[in-house]
Amino acid sequence: MALKQKGGEISTEAKKRRRVGFANIDTGIEASECIKVFLVKSGDEVGSTNSFCINPVDLNQFFGEDGKIYGYKGLRVNIWLSTVSFHAYSEITFESTSDGGKGITDLEPALQDIFGELLTEKEQFLQTFSTERNFIRNIASDGAVVPCKTSEEDDHSSNSNSEADGSMIKVIRMKQDSKPVGLLYSRLVPLVLLLVDGGSPIDVTDPRWEIFLVVKKVQDPLGDCITNVLGFATVYRFFHYPDSTLSENIYDVTAEEPSDYLQYLRACIDTKRLLCFQPIKPAINSVVSCLKEGNLSKRICRSSSCPPASVMEIARQKLKINKKQFLRCWEVLIYLNLNQENSKCTENFRAWVSDRVKSDIVDKDAVDSRKHLVEVPNDYDHDMTFVVCWLQNGGEPDGIDSNPGGNQSTQDEQLNELVKKRLEDIVKITNKALLQRRKGQWPLE
Repeated sequence: MALKQKGGEISTEAKKRRRVGFANIDTGIEASECIKVFLVKSGDEVGSTNSFCINPVDLNQFFGEDGKIYGYKGLRVNIWLSTVSFHAYSEITFESTSDGGKGITDLEPALQDIFGELLTEKEQFLQTFSTERNFIRNIASDGAVVPCKTSEEDDHSSNSNSEADGSMIKVIRMKQDSKPVGLLYSRLVPLVLLLVDGGSPIDVTDPRWEIFLVVKKVQDPLGDCITNVLGFATVYRFFHYPDSTLSENIYDVTAEEPSDYLQYLRACIDTKRLLCFQPIKPAINSVVSCLKEGNLSKRICRSSSCPPASVMEIARQKLKINKKQFLRCWEVLIYLNLNQENSKCTENFRAWVSDRVKSDIVDKDAVDSRKHLVEVPNDYDHDMTFVVCWLQNGGEPDGIDSNPGGNQSTQDEQLNELVKKRLEDIVKITNKALLQRRKGQWPLE
């Protein structure tokens, strides 16, 4: 028989249990949620959060493996970056700190990783607006002005553009291995780390690196000329077979590790340039005519799906658009010239794009004949090793599985996803083109 406890004993035990609890676990805060970076051009703007705020691609990468900051309540980190000297000043505020199990994050080392010696105290930061007001102008004055043309037909445009306020915008090219230019670039590195996905500093001692600056010259209230940097790009001059490096006669332009937005922006700009490119128009008209009248299920347009090689080479020489980029714009140009309200045209276009994607990925003609992708076992990762076999008499290679991609339904599903993504990109760029066309900013022909 169970023994009964006295009422007082039960009450005391219950109270003890109610007093037992667990401390709150600190889940941290994303660095991108509490850190803001503002661009300022004068000391009067320092301390104001109304200044222009940039949007870094990823601040979390500077704060440990999980990109979080621990130990703070109500944390706010405001950083002001000078467009005059590119020095920086940070202001850190918070309500309280406490160790919630993962310590208290030391913010200074992470900020030093981004800004280095450019991160200064407030008094010194304010002084730079006067002591280094001519920093950019002095360095840019030794650079070469790059002739800029608004279009291929505009042969009389000047080397600079005049704004309504009388300011001048120029593109300056300079060798990167000179000491003053290297100093300027070292101050621009924080912007590379903050704004370029996967960005990293270049070797400023390598003489093949050059930097292009877009600068704007304005008059300050005292009548002096101030030079501001609007943008910059570093360019490496690779060896061009057989006997030279690229110089003024640029053959190709590529971007290392471009972000999705940069690829979208580049496609929009190159599509606009190709709209005025006369050599491409007969090829576009040919494909458009086929898509309007043909039955893609019978693949009567397969031979005309790609632009002539001669047209792509002319575009590469004249517009510096490489083949891969040209083909991306090619699909947009075709879609722009179709009657998108015609269901037959749109369905044919979808089938055309699908055929192009599958041809690029699977290379169906080659696979159906003598070319096979086969797996080769290895000691490291079986799924990552393969070879391409060219069979003399057709058939399957002996002893090796020639279907590394899994079952056919999985492959079809993956290809359909690629086609869907390609179509979404084409429509997005096309909508941008149509919007600009309505505003009169893109050509009608």
